[in-house]
Amino acid sequence: MRQAGVRRNPARRHLDALTLGLFTVALGTNIPTPLLLIYRRTLGLSDSDLTAIFGCYAIGLIAALTVSGAASDRFGRRALVLPFAVLAGLVSLLFIPAVNSLPLLYAGRLLQGVVSGVVFSVANAWLQELAGPDGQRSAATRGAVSTSLGFAIAPAMSGVLAQYGPAPTTLPYLVHVAVLVVGLGALLAVPETVHERRPGRLMHLGLPPEARRPFWAVLAPTAVGVFAFPAVAATLLPLLVVPDGVGVAYAGLIGGVSLAASAVAARLGRRSDRGAAPLGMALGAAGYALGVVAIVATSEPLLLPSAALLGAGGGLCLTAGLTLTARLAPPHTRGAMNSAFYAFAYAGFGTPLLLASLGSTFGTVPAMSAFLVVPVALTAWLAVELRRVGR
Repeated sequence: MRQAGVRRNPARRHLDALTLGLFTVALGTNIPTPLLLIYRRTLGLSDSDLTAIFGCYAIGLIAALTVSGAASDRFGRRALVLPFAVLAGLVSLLFIPAVNSLPLLYAGRLLQGVVSGVVFSVANAWLQELAGPDGQRSAATRGAVSTSLGFAIAPAMSGVLAQYGPAPTTLPYLVHVAVLVVGLGALLAVPETVHERRPGRLMHLGLPPEARRPFWAVLAPTAVGVFAFPAVAATLLPLLVVPDGVGVAYAGLIGGVSLAASAVAARLGRRSDRGAAPLGMALGAAGYALGVVAIVATSEPLLLPSAALLGAGGGLCLTAGLTLTARLAPPHTRGAMNSAFYAFAYAGFGTPLLLASLGSTFGTVPAMSAFLVVPVALTAWLAVELRRVGR
């Protein structure tokens, strides 16, 4: 008994170290979110410009995800996670001069997408392998909570530092770099889990035949809710409801509430297997509807419960998706399938840009009200499809 406990401790330490490293990379992703209000002022940007800057993150993500998972199956997890975690710090430093440069803002967000696409998908495959066959749900929860917690703390921290600290567009990024150094030290201690190099294509989904229908019918729609809901809460709703006179701290609080709710829901979601995805979609629909009410009433207080519901919906979708991915993916294509799941998840970051474009054409309230049909329909669809998968 004692020897077994000793053997388990290194595995637990490696899981903790990888979870910490994943958190520190995720922390950098949403630091620019509340600072969009400052960039709007310094660069004279429109709401469409801001949502485009935020949305180009998804372009970098999807580009990275097309090859990163399969590449990690072939070359190993460490070979991708470590260098791209270093790149995360360099990108944060790139944002410092971006306050006066629109091209640098776009470049920074694009590169953040590339970093996230590589690190989040590959690190989750790494977590699943470190946890072993009996720890897949625990690994999915670790991945979901660590990323969601990093996402949640970042905008709140960034907003407070920008509102009350010196150098509002510099200090938040320097804090992230300092925290990331600790995360990099932790990642260095995590062993490689891919010991057999498998030559093959670097662009594939990693789907065995029996997983194709569950992936397209359940995983793909569930994945879109992961970040579509929090992205609307953190970026579009504050821009539409919060007047210019409200500081970045409040915008950061809204983003923080959304993503903190996502982290909590991700943790609770491990207790509900089949129901987590439709419940997440339903909570997202409820939060989205409340956000439309907040726009109509120009009510800042309504943004907080709306953000909490949207974030909780995204967190449940994340845990449900990662759990099902771990169950469906064979070991030799686990990285590719995690990347495929995250590709659809991060496509959700384009939702604010889509809604802003529709709003400029049809009017904000009509466009957003009509879009509510999408998460409501997906709630019903997922409930039906998950019954089939469970048979």
